[in-house]
Amino acid sequence: MSWPDFVEGNQITLLHSGVEYFPALESTIDSARQEIHLETYIFQLDETGTRIATALKRAAQRGVAVHLLIDGFGSLGLPGQAIREMLEAGVRVLVYRPEFFSFRFRRHRLRRMHRKLAVIDAKVAFVGGINIIDDCYEPDALFPRFDYAVQVAGPLLEKIHAAARHLWMLVAWVYFKKRWTRGSPVTAGHQPAGHQRAAFVIRDNLRNRRSIERCYLKSIAAAHREIILANAYFLPGKRFREALVRAAQRGVSVMLLLQGKSEYRLQHYAMHALYGHLLNAGIHIYEYRRGYLHAKVAVIDGVWSTVGSSNIDPFSLLLAREANVIVSDPIFAAGLRSSLQQAMAESHPISRYSWKNRSRIRRALNWASYYFLRILQGLLGYRRE
Repeated sequence: MSWPDFVEGNQITLLHSGVEYFPALESTIDSARQEIHLETYIFQLDETGTRIATALKRAAQRGVAVHLLIDGFGSLGLPGQAIREMLEAGVRVLVYRPEFFSFRFRRHRLRRMHRKLAVIDAKVAFVGGINIIDDCYEPDALFPRFDYAVQVAGPLLEKIHAAARHLWMLVAWVYFKKRWTRGSPVTAGHQPAGHQRAAFVIRDNLRNRRSIERCYLKSIAAAHREIILANAYFLPGKRFREALVRAAQRGVSVMLLLQGKSEYRLQHYAMHALYGHLLNAGIHIYEYRRGYLHAKVAVIDGVWSTVGSSNIDPFSLLLAREANVIVSDPIFAAGLRSSLQQAMAESHPISRYSWKNRSRIRRALNWASYYFLRILQGLLGYRRE
């Protein structure tokens, strides 16, 4: 596979939800000696957020150059006092597109920084879908939020570090914080750390508008045996849906693990409008209802895997800045596949018969939600087949 650009010699470790991710992140921050870049859509000042903020302040106070980039909408709830305390401790904090309450709605307000990544000393990186927020933040959560991240070591760090530094510099220039971009940047080494082949793919609004979607479509088109896709917000365009349908029609086992507990009802109901077509094509759908599914991952043919921040919906594929790691390795794929199979075994399977026999009111609600979002998307100038 010539695209994306795969790099040999990496060690990619799968981390299951915040239970594994946050201790690893905090420990690595505490071991930092030169530089930290942390990007997150949501930074919530709960127990987890307080721990990470405290670790960042400790690092800054011992002379580490700490860069924290948060999204202006996702982290709207982060108190200004918490930001001031981090700044006073020496943490450099920038807000990507600050959100101000206004009755005027403009399309650029939807262009968010949805990436969740960290790079420490250009030696260790974390990429995935996990925000800085407690796994059981929702008051009705009986089980932790279901999500993944990867810990990366090896030559792929060069690309991840460059992407983090580039975005930081762009935002710093907007804030006239040129001094926060000075100094000798830490350079990522090229020494192998393992034997895994991996690529780092971003989505932005310039040269990489469709990079993540193209990776999905290319791998789905090449699938021979099995596709397992887990996504929190699944509202793909026609091109993506038809790619899955064609895979199922040529005998590929296609399984979708989707959100069963509704966080955003309009999007949840709109997603249900797509079930009938997918089920009729022989695609298997499972709804995860134990807790909130926040995963954005896939495994194809037991070799190709991706873990990242990008959902399969208009927000991620058309608007937001996203970051995914793609791994071409059967051992890594086996671990992720096993975890997803266990989750599907604990999920609610959607049968073609029961879905076909839903009430007319529910069908009408699903399609009304779907077309409302499509019309809104068109009015804002974002169209995708």
